[in-house]
Amino acid sequence: MVDLSEKQFESDIEYAMTQNGWKSEKFQEIGYDAKLGLCPEKLLNFIKKTQDDTTASGDKNWHKFSMRYGHQAEEKFLSLFDQAVKKDGLLHVLRNGVKDRDIVLKVLYFKHNSSLNQDGNLKYQQNEFTLVRQFAYSSYHHNTLDVVLMINGIPLVAMELKNQYTGQNVENAKRQLIEDRDPNEKVFGFNQRFLVYFVLDHTEVAMTTKLAKDKTFFLPFNQGSQGAGHVGGAGNPVSEVGYATAYLWEDVLAPDSLMDILQHFMNEQENVLIFPRFHQLDVVRKLVADTKKNGSGHNYLIQHSAGSGKSNSIAWLAYQLSTLMLPNNEPLYHSVIVVTDRTILDRQLQKTITSFDHTPGFVETIDDTKRSQDLKQAINDERKIIITTLQKFPVIYDEVDDMSGRRFAVIVDEAHSSQTGSSAQKLKIALGDNTEAKEAFESYEGMMIDEEDFLNQQLMHQGKHDNLSFFAFTATPKKKTLELFGHKNAEGEYIPFHVYSMRQAIEEGFILDVLRNYMTFEESWNISKSIKDNPEVEESQAKKALAQFKANHEHVIGTKSQIIVNQIQNHTIHKINGQGKAMLVTNSRKQAVLYMKAITQLVEEKGYAWKPLVAFSGEVNDGDETYTEVGMNRTIEGQSIQENQLKEVFHQSPYRLLIVAEKYQTGFDEPLLHTMFVDKKIKDVKAVQTLSRLNRTTQGKEDTFVLDFVNQPEDIAEAFQPYYEQTKLGNGVDVTMLYDLQETLQHSEVYTSDDIEKVLDILSQNQDEQDERLLGQLTSIYQNVMYRYETLLADEGEQATFRKNARNFVKWYNYISQIDRTFDRELLKEKLFIEQLIRFFPTNLMEKVNVEDKVTLEYYRIRQCPSTDIHLVNEEGIVYNPTSVEGTARSTSREKTPLDEIIEKINDKFPNDFTDEDKVDVKAINHYFTEENSGKLMKMAKENTRHMFEEAFKDEFLNYIMELHFNGELSSDKLMTNSDFMSVVRQSIGESIWEKARG
Repeated sequence: MVDLSEKQFESDIEYAMTQNGWKSEKFQEIGYDAKLGLCPEKLLNFIKKTQDDTTASGDKNWHKFSMRYGHQAEEKFLSLFDQAVKKDGLLHVLRNGVKDRDIVLKVLYFKHNSSLNQDGNLKYQQNEFTLVRQFAYSSYHHNTLDVVLMINGIPLVAMELKNQYTGQNVENAKRQLIEDRDPNEKVFGFNQRFLVYFVLDHTEVAMTTKLAKDKTFFLPFNQGSQGAGHVGGAGNPVSEVGYATAYLWEDVLAPDSLMDILQHFMNEQENVLIFPRFHQLDVVRKLVADTKKNGSGHNYLIQHSAGSGKSNSIAWLAYQLSTLMLPNNEPLYHSVIVVTDRTILDRQLQKTITSFDHTPGFVETIDDTKRSQDLKQAINDERKIIITTLQKFPVIYDEVDDMSGRRFAVIVDEAHSSQTGSSAQKLKIALGDNTEAKEAFESYEGMMIDEEDFLNQQLMHQGKHDNLSFFAFTATPKKKTLELFGHKNAEGEYIPFHVYSMRQAIEEGFILDVLRNYMTFEESWNISKSIKDNPEVEESQAKKALAQFKANHEHVIGTKSQIIVNQIQNHTIHKINGQGKAMLVTNSRKQAVLYMKAITQLVEEKGYAWKPLVAFSGEVNDGDETYTEVGMNRTIEGQSIQENQLKEVFHQSPYRLLIVAEKYQTGFDEPLLHTMFVDKKIKDVKAVQTLSRLNRTTQGKEDTFVLDFVNQPEDIAEAFQPYYEQTKLGNGVDVTMLYDLQETLQHSEVYTSDDIEKVLDILSQNQDEQDERLLGQLTSIYQNVMYRYETLLADEGEQATFRKNARNFVKWYNYISQIDRTFDRELLKEKLFIEQLIRFFPTNLMEKVNVEDKVTLEYYRIRQCPSTDIHLVNEEGIVYNPTSVEGTARSTSREKTPLDEIIEKINDKFPNDFTDEDKVDVKAINHYFTEENSGKLMKMAKENTRHMFEEAFKDEFLNYIMELHFNGELSSDKLMTNSDFMSVVRQSIGESIWEKARG
């Protein structure tokens, strides 16, 4: 019979690890001292073996130490070790050793990046990697840990195993660590001995770095259902050859891998010991490996969802790229430049990297307090890691000194379209290898090779440069981002290099599903003209003006404000242990002001103990009053709140609503945000970024709630779907379209090749020697071109088409030049010519239409739609239903029976065509499904996803209606002749059953 015991699972892990560099020893033989929490003889033997060389060139530190303390040297060292660990933490001691005045004794040796340090790498081989099963860690009782990993006698990794065949799993292992392991034991002290604890079974792994009884927090340490870096959900892929969790002991905890994690990943942040989650470890290692293999000059797109820990991933990647060495022991990258607008990442990078390397000036931040010249100097001085902002980054690069022969890694935090086009061109002009540009120009006969030449400077930004690598991190890659930073797979699709999907982040519990409780409203209104005149206005502008008139109307703002205030007071403030907050997204700065005034008045009238805040830029005029963000925001004490204080103030308890107009819709992380009110059309990536303000987790936060006044659920689902798993682009840019557009423009005969040459000759003149008539000559050329534009193009339609084509030509050229290395001199010259031509196009400013004094809002009604969960689809086409969480934020303002709700819905849907006969049918059908046949349907609703239940109920409903029809038991024919009527009845009854079954 096959042994199905946990002991066999333990034995299998032991065997695999001993084949991979670990030495297995029995606990009774290792000399473990529970009071010291280590094996003193093993540690002392390692130090003597590596640091007691009395030769002229050897390490004499232990010799000097033993001479200093004589026969007490061993006892003194163990005492100093314990003191150092208590003071600075074990991780610090592992990296820096134990210091006694001028003597430093290393307790382990790490690998060196440079092959020149042969002595250090030889000492690395002297580290002793010991595996111990059934580790009896205490002198007070006989409890044991299943597997312990030690390095040089210091216990660093504990593993608690469970076996499904004995009826236990990873959750039982968690409970065992929480309930049966005393954090006061020497070996369990935070950052004192064990640095990480793994709990695992045959299919799942989790880990923690701190035991704290019931406050112990475990993180999933799984690869993802489809494997690390690929689309999928939580869990691990099925293994064809063994355990699904074997990657932990075969790869992650292999000696070299564990040492790399201790050296380059683990760090302490605010009394939390950070051990990389699996996808973080995987992405950094894969990026470093690919860069080492292929060198500089490649782009990488990393699609990691919110909740993935991008800040730590970027910090680890930046440090490891900065220390990468070529085979000749030169640095692969002379500088690593991190582009971010998040000050939190600045601080985190500084702290994390300082824990790895204390070299002064290793990291330099060029923030808003510094000049562009400081950025230039940092690059020229070859600072290893430079942190700068998106705004400052492209400005300076035409001033940076010669970059030929130097290589750069650029890590972009949240890749944006601002990294494309002209900004990236300026960047690449400076950082690109000048030699490459020269060689490109040498292929053009008669072209002068001059670095100051105007066209040379323009062409340096073409395509990818061998000395420049981009690493772009984003949760929501756009089409341009995929083309610029993604790579082509075998099917020709542009895909990310590595993926940690929104789906996986939700299923692993790192973010909440913001689509789970989604409530929408339907509006109806009537506007009439209030003046006798009938002025003519531009139609599109008039429609916008009328829509804005309705949205900003006092009655509309007041009605919605009442809904918002009631929701916050009755639900939001009770969420997240009474700390819940809300955000209101408005469609304009003026609407934000109107909401702020209306909601403030309502809150004060009702005497509620909370305040709203507002965020918008600049000034807003409303009537005779002018409003600013600072002017409208006041503390409880009445003091003005400055713009840079708003985030911090909003986090405080009295402030429950933040009203925003554009600001804070991206990059704003407030874990206490529970509810979002949306009164603005949002779509595509903007919808994802806006609603994702809610997804941050915190203690006590179980769900979120969205109340949307203007968007439809299907539109929101369409916006989220591309970012739910992996975003990819099927067809990349087609370079030929640029040549087609060039041919179309030339065919118009508005300009000639002679015009282009004359303009380029003028534009490339040295500014210091510019003739006073040069600018006038340039203008006269374009005046003649514009004369042909007006005479040769027959009407406004043709002229508009030409203008559109010209603008597209410039836009597409700037974009395509980042992806495809064309080096087409004639194409570039035409682009430069058209760039200036566009400046002469007539400006057709649409007259703004003002309707406020011309129309009246006669009728307005807003009606709540049923709260719903928005479903997304995974790659295999299975509908994903969010996990049910207790405490949903449904409106409970009106108590109704399911039948009342059904009849109300039908009344609203068919207000003039719902008869007493129809009511008889509805009552009978409702009674059949909710009373006579409720057991079967309730069970179906409890055991299936919502989508599966709805599909099954649709069949049940149709079969019953058909039976009634053939038996002549329907009072009217409407159910059989009106599909809309049948759909409303079916959906309403089905929803009633589902909600009752799910509580």
